[in-house]
Amino acid sequence: MLSKHNFNQRDQLEIITLDQLVPANHLVRKMEDSIDFTFIYDLVIDMYSEVGRPSIDPVILVKLTFIQYTFGIRSMRKTIEEVETNMAYRWFLGYGFHDKVPHFSTFGKNYERRFKDTDLFEQIFYRILMTAAERKLIKVLNTYLSIPHM
Repeated sequence: MLSKHNFNQRDQLEIITLDQLVPANHLVRKMEDSIDFTFIYDLVIDMYSEVGRPSIDPVILVKLTFIQYTFGIRSMRKTIEEVETNMAYRWFLGYGFHDKVPHFSTFGKNYERRFKDTDLFEQIFYRILMTAAERKLIKVLNTYLSIPHM
């Protein structure tokens, strides 16, 4: 018997939370449970002014980069496109269904204005990698750290 799917379900109204859409075993949940990103605020506080327009949360900027590298996304433009539609990424960033995602150029502008010519990103990612290794989220780092560097 030939069955046809009813495509009229596209406008079905549901009451659901973003949390319900992210599987319990998704990698973003493991990262969020294992890594406390709030240490970033102490590292960047001197790079932000008390006056002016509100900035993009620096933890969001780092998490965007973290999403990009963890999931093998090739550019920040593509990362932002993915965040717009991927509920797990939105959940990881702390965004809701209707929160506006920053423009892809926001990361580049912040990097140029605040982080260029500093080792801040290295400090942040080193700490994240060490935490991830301690929590057994990655195995490659342990091998890398045990190899003598020239």
